[in-house]
Amino acid sequence: MNSIRIKAGRKTYELIRDGGFSLDQVSTFFAPAAGPRWLVATGFDLTLLKAGFLGRKRPIQLIGSSSGAWRFAAWLQPEAEKSYRKLMDAYIRMSFSREDSARTVMDKLIDVVNAYLEDDALPFALASKQYRLAVVTARSRHLVASETIWIQSSGLLLCFLLNALNRSRLSSFLERVVFFSGPTRPRFSFHRSFHGSFVPLNQANFKQAVLASGAVPLAVAGIRDIYGAPRGIYRDGGLVDYHQTHDFAERDDEVTLFFHYQGRIIPGWFDKRLTYRSTPADVLDHTLLVFLSDEFVERLPFGKIPDRDDFRTFADDPERRVRYWQETVRLSESLGEQFLELLESGKLRETVEQL
Repeated sequence: MNSIRIKAGRKTYELIRDGGFSLDQVSTFFAPAAGPRWLVATGFDLTLLKAGFLGRKRPIQLIGSSSGAWRFAAWLQPEAEKSYRKLMDAYIRMSFSREDSARTVMDKLIDVVNAYLEDDALPFALASKQYRLAVVTARSRHLVASETIWIQSSGLLLCFLLNALNRSRLSSFLERVVFFSGPTRPRFSFHRSFHGSFVPLNQANFKQAVLASGAVPLAVAGIRDIYGAPRGIYRDGGLVDYHQTHDFAERDDEVTLFFHYQGRIIPGWFDKRLTYRSTPADVLDHTLLVFLSDEFVERLPFGKIPDRDDFRTFADDPERRVRYWQETVRLSESLGEQFLELLESGKLRETVEQL
């Protein structure tokens, strides 16, 4: 029984069907904002990370928002697998009470980040020649910048209404700010379709950027005045880039790898309930989408992927949630191997579907 499905954008589909695809052509690995759903990606990530298949011939861009950025920050560490597993363990064992404030939640997230990102390892991460990290955040403006819940909620409601008319109207309240490692800024920031700012990562702002990218509105306090970046309150990058919104490839033989918990690709956080809103097909021309099959999801505990509601559902029994999430990770261990088997056996040509 297949646990994953694979779809490809027009250019990548042609590349695979012609038999010309290899992992060396992956120029970008993209990870979406996913909250606890990222736990189903752990087996896929660790398989590729341990094997060192990505970035062998040239640096690969690791682009993520929210939990996607958290995942990829581990890839740059001196002991990357160890760092990644520390993230998994600290994240899974994190617990909250119903009385926790947004500031208290942020303090607990700081503990998680400190558990897997060591200060003295940051120079190594920033100097990585194999991986280039891009952390997507959203600088808040006006009402959305407030930490007063009712004011921030009012701003988010206005964002939802403006976004329903046109995504570009979000710029009144949210600015995309991408923090990047490497000698030059990410190539996609030069595209006409890119709107926002870009800030080099350094030892002073590395953890701040990672934390800001996961600062979920209302639930988590924002990060104020990140070093080296425009002043303001920074929040979850998923507000502007929930899933993939840019074509990251520069040439037709380049591929963007995207492991996802579902088949639908949603541009922004405010688009989740807008069934008519999706990422344009031409943006996904170079994308290779690997996502969970319905059969795999049905085999998970409770028949569902972990999500943020689990913190509330299991608030009185956090150990039950921990066991549920640990079992999800265990069941996800083989997903990377399944992907590599399809690739190495040549079966990918037969099973790939077109986006």
